[in-house]
Amino acid sequence: MKILIVSWEYPPVVVGGLGRHVHHLATELAAAGHEVVVLSRRPSGTDASTHPTVTHISEGVLVVAVAEDPAHFVFGEDMLAWTLAMGHAMVRAGMALHKPGVGEGWQPDVVHAHDWLVAHPAIALAEFYDVPLVSTLHATEAGRHSGWISGRINRQVHSVEWWLANESDSLITCSASMQEEVTELYGPTLPPITVIRNGIDVTTWNFRERGPRSGPPKLLFVGRLEYEKGVQDAIAALPRIRRSHPGTTLAIAGEGTQFTWLYQQARTHRVARAVDFLGNLDHTELLSWLHGADAIVLPSRYEPFGIIALEAAAAGTPLITSTAGGLGEAVVDGVTGMSFQPGDIAGLTSAVREVLDDPAGAQERAVAARARLTSDFDWHQVAEETAHVYAGAKRRVRQPLARPQIPERPLPGR
Repeated sequence: MKILIVSWEYPPVVVGGLGRHVHHLATELAAAGHEVVVLSRRPSGTDASTHPTVTHISEGVLVVAVAEDPAHFVFGEDMLAWTLAMGHAMVRAGMALHKPGVGEGWQPDVVHAHDWLVAHPAIALAEFYDVPLVSTLHATEAGRHSGWISGRINRQVHSVEWWLANESDSLITCSASMQEEVTELYGPTLPPITVIRNGIDVTTWNFRERGPRSGPPKLLFVGRLEYEKGVQDAIAALPRIRRSHPGTTLAIAGEGTQFTWLYQQARTHRVARAVDFLGNLDHTELLSWLHGADAIVLPSRYEPFGIIALEAAAAGTPLITSTAGGLGEAVVDGVTGMSFQPGDIAGLTSAVREVLDDPAGAQERAVAARARLTSDFDWHQVAEETAHVYAGAKRRVRQPLARPQIPERPLPGR
């Protein structure tokens, strides 16, 4: 098949897990013999004079990295305007693929959108080429904000997500919990939804068994420093953990808007000296920290999937996770890791103590987690299942859509 993937991040422009996901999916599809074009962008804050649009082939994928237009928008200050401008530039680049001398009349069989930020170009290009639109919804605005969609920008983003979901001909979510969330938020006239879990390349995460501990226990968190990631719960649990396991430290890898607040939380709980904020880590640094930690703690309040749980398991790091969303599906409590309810500080503390008190049991669960990865989360299988969705997607008859009714209060159960 000829596949046009539209994503606001793709290496070397990577913001989070979405960029890595799209990269692995695209290269695996190309390896399977499909003709893949990825439409992405140049780094934020650049323009066509310093960072012009470039087209190159990387790992069998034709990557079109689109330059920013000269209009002055800053993502952190003008998010919706910046997103619309990016989409406009992507539409022009995507349509150019059809021109002789540019794409030599290339036309996709399907357009695959990844998240709301590319809703406008993906919808426009699927209409221009008159082909099915498949969309992967990696997260939702409501989920990211515990069900609240009351802010002006929250409502705008939610409406774009709703529009993308209802304009698509097929939808993909990374977990059953996300499938339920999307159905609740954007139904009832949605296209078919297929659950395809995120994948992992285990060859890049060499497994290391734990030897006898030397020194105080070391816990690790990896992720964005945002409220929904629950880092504050790990910090709140640390004084309790240190009472039974003196000297325990918590290393926090990642960046985000809540850094200052989280730093203050460490001071409030009087564990500032035991908490180390590492910032973003490259692959080699992250692997070193994973190998050196007694366990990784992922206390998410909201988590569509949680790719870091797979990466940690592949590296042999014992897993301690909340049951939020995809984490509850990826980690089998007592078998491939230890779990607790989101926001349950006592449960988090208990799970950590069990791992630290029984290193042999933690090692057994780590081995089981690694074994499960090779069968359930293989990228070859992910690409195969995605291609099956492409093949089954049919362009629906379009009907005019009214604006959605947007809830201003938390959704039921949140």
